[in-house]
Amino acid sequence: MLAADTYFEETGSSELNAHWIAEFFQDYNLQVAYPSQSLINFANLVQKELTRNEEQAAKKTRLYLDKIINSIE
Repeated sequence: MLAADTYFEETGSSELNAHWIAEFFQDYNLQVAYPSQSLINFANLVQKELTRNEEQAAKKTRLYLDKIINSIE
């Protein structure tokens, strides 16, 4: 998702900032493009994607560390 990727690239955080997402929503004219989409619903979708990405990164890191530890033993 573009918003989640852009947010993480700009901030390095997986906790969505309300001001940032409101600005993104307005700058990309999402209310015009998707009239049934509310800012709150969009923010929730972006936060879910950020959380999912963070969980996947943590899982990959754990697997990588396990491989390193197992190769040492």
